Amino acid sequence: MLRQLASKRLITQRIQILPRFYHEKVIDHFNNPRNVGSFDKNDPAVGTGLVGAPACGDVMKLQIKVDDTTGEIVDARFKTFGCGSAIASSSVATEWVKGKQMEEVMTIKNT
Repeated sequence: MLRQLASKRLITQRIQILPRFYHEKVIDHFNNPRNVGSFDKNDPAVGTGLVGAPACGDVMKLQIKVDDTTGEIVDARFKTFGCGSAIASSSVATEWVKGKQMEEVMTIKNT
């Protein structure tokens, strides 16, 4: 029993708690989110997506405005309720899709 306690103490003494660091770009998108807001949902050029993650409580609404003749996403907006990484990733997503064709955007994955 004494040997087990001594062993546990050595193990807990060796464990270091390291802080988690986010990449500077993630912090920048959290502190200065781009394209926050929404479009008129009745505008026929606007598409709206709503996703949520019940496990962590994040909810994101993403809207895109598409040029009907070219199929290009001319603008994007988001509103997100959630943690810093959810807000930052929403901001990044709007930057990624602007100026791209719908076919190209459909290839974006969350991996």
